[in-house]
Amino acid sequence: MKIMSFQASLAAALVLAAAWLASPVSAQTQATPAAPVQSTAQPSPVSPAPVVAPPAAPQAVAPAKSDTAAVIAPAMKELSPWVMFMSADIIVKAVMIGLAFASLMTWTVLIAKSIELSIAATKLRSALKKIAEARSLAEAQMALGSKAGILPSFLAAALREARMSAGLSSDTGIKERAASSFSEIMRAEARRIRVGMGVLATIGSTSPFVGLFGTVWGIMNSFIGISKSQTTNLAVVAPGIAEALLATAIGLVAAIPAVIIYNYFSRVTKSYLELVSRASGAAGRLLSRDLDRSHGSVHSRAAE
Repeated sequence: MKIMSFQASLAAALVLAAAWLASPVSAQTQATPAAPVQSTAQPSPVSPAPVVAPPAAPQAVAPAKSDTAAVIAPAMKELSPWVMFMSADIIVKAVMIGLAFASLMTWTVLIAKSIELSIAATKLRSALKKIAEARSLAEAQMALGSKAGILPSFLAAALREARMSAGLSSDTGIKERAASSFSEIMRAEARRIRVGMGVLATIGSTSPFVGLFGTVWGIMNSFIGISKSQTTNLAVVAPGIAEALLATAIGLVAAIPAVIIYNYFSRVTKSYLELVSRASGAAGRLLSRDLDRSHGSVHSRAAE
């Protein structure tokens, strides 16, 4: 019985030992398939982790900075004169349009007066050459023909005065009256030839102040915009100030050429009026010869 009980206990001990030894093996066998499951499941959370969790913050910050730079950079690049004009205040726009029109008038006067003075001076020089050898008013009129001009006007005034003063013995009075008529013709010609120069003088003297008015108005609006936005960022302040300064720039563009062209025409007009004075002197000399010749013929007839 003792042997059988010993054998039974030994068998029970062997069974327990086998069960104990078998339990780690089963745990290992169960853990072994679990490890691949984790290895297969781990790549799924690990692979999105670099994409979603860590880079999420840099990607969220980087686009914000790039977007801000992209918004500011095109705005600064678009500050062309045309864009500044279109975005300016209505008062500043009116100032710019007026100054542009004044500049257009300046160049129109330059072209028109250059052609007019050139043609008038050329005609007068040619007429003076034609009558250089004339001995009387009638001969000078025949040399000039029926052409209109300042010199034919002088000759016609001299002949009219000589005809109206026929029978008068005072040659001095005739010459004085003829000189008075010549002075009126010269003044009328000076007024005619200076037409347009007053416009140049006005543009040259007032355009800078008109542009300055547009600048002051634009800067005032810029300060109002700064107070409303409550920021002094250059990207916010610069466009308004640039639009305001554009008005001053256009004012100077209109004023500087106007002053230069006015001074040029002053010199050219003075030269032309000197030619007119020469024509007046030539007509006066021809009248004096006719008067002396008429008195000489009268004296010769009286002597006969």
